[in-house]
Amino acid sequence: MNSKQTVLVVDDDKAIVELMRDFLEDEGFRVEEAYDAEEALRILRHSTVECVLLDVMMPGRSGFELCREIRRTSDVPILFLSARGEDVDKIRGLGIGGDDYIVKSATPVEVVARVKAVLRRYGKQRIPQAAVRRFGHLTLDVRAHEVRVNGHPVSLTPKEFETLLLLAEHPRQVFTYEQLLDRFWDGVGDKHTVIVHMGRIREKIEADPNHPRLIVNVWGVGYRFEGAH
Repeated sequence: MNSKQTVLVVDDDKAIVELMRDFLEDEGFRVEEAYDAEEALRILRHSTVECVLLDVMMPGRSGFELCREIRRTSDVPILFLSARGEDVDKIRGLGIGGDDYIVKSATPVEVVARVKAVLRRYGKQRIPQAAVRRFGHLTLDVRAHEVRVNGHPVSLTPKEFETLLLLAEHPRQVFTYEQLLDRFWDGVGDKHTVIVHMGRIREKIEADPNHPRLIVNVWGVGYRFEGAH
């Protein structure tokens, strides 16, 4: 890569940080290191970071808490790297804005591959495409990677934007829970993972999230994008 992308590795285990640093640097990445949430936030405030590799169990604020804090102001891709491998932890991490959840039994080579995959997906969203698309009160600007509701910008995570873009580009096409899980979570999780994810998108784009008119349920099957009526 011509311009090095920066990955912030956040873990209280120095051995893990150093191991991931070595593998990421071997693949051409620049690495920032943080050993707790506060240090990570300081780096994010003062440095340009393209991706965050985040542990869950840390002293002070947990990785889940840090993810929520980051999502208040940033859509930077976040990958959890944790020893906690239960489905409930994976669903929680993905539901609060994580873009991937990797169990620490994975090899460093696999972790780096997943970092690259997330960055590829994120980068595709920023490739210039067709004109701004408008759906009632919703404006979707693919070129600028921006979403506006009634003219006001709203912050979507990379995965939220990617999901919304997929549905908007295929109006009235039904996407099943299984299709969405396979596409955005590599099949990890269940129907509830998708429901939580869609709920977060609706909270940000629907005039009335309890009575959605853009992203509608196909009961027992999945979702489709209706656009404006």
